[in-house]
Amino acid sequence: MFKPIPRITGNLRSYMVKVPEIIRSASGIEILGRKIKSLVFTTDIAIIENTNADAIWAVYPFTPQPTITHAIMTCSDVPVFCGVGGGVTNGQRSCNLALHAEFQGAIGVVLNAPTTNDTVSMMKQTIDIPIAITVVSAKMDKIEDRLAAGADILSVAAGSNTAAVVREIRKYYSNVPIFATGGQTDESIKETIDAGANAIIYNPPSTLEIFRSRMSMYRNEY
Repeated sequence: MFKPIPRITGNLRSYMVKVPEIIRSASGIEILGRKIKSLVFTTDIAIIENTNADAIWAVYPFTPQPTITHAIMTCSDVPVFCGVGGGVTNGQRSCNLALHAEFQGAIGVVLNAPTTNDTVSMMKQTIDIPIAITVVSAKMDKIEDRLAAGADILSVAAGSNTAAVVREIRKYYSNVPIFATGGQTDESIKETIDAGANAIIYNPPSTLEIFRSRMSMYRNEY
């Protein structure tokens, strides 16, 4: 029997960045006792404080810095996956950043696609939280090496080919946890979930875009 879910909100926090409802149809991944179906891809503190996503995907295109991790962990009231390099930042430094992220309270860490398997293996021996490795293509030999090195989660980010890559991975690995980007439409998100993604990484509108829409409304009203 269907039972409606009670929803409680407030006047001041009723306006927020909401992930698409279609993501709720994903199976989710249970990590350290928490089920995660949606992750919002941002390091914007204002969005982190005003989203209904299950977790934060705090990955950014600069050298990872503990001060950024600390700021995000201080503000977030949901679990955080922290980027710890894998490109220019690698090896022992990435491991140190991952350990710091764990000590700050991160639920997991994220490594970029160029990460060496030696770094993954070293990190696996250093931390006790999941390692997510970014996958950009369906090269099964490379994925097998990632899993053998100690990666816990595959994070598929292959642009318009993401659903196809997820589908190909599922042919060989039926149980491996998969996060995946889902695009901006319900159709593309559903396709990615149907392909086998357990959870969706949602790219929200920027603070500028959100503010622009609010200002347009204010101008019409006042």
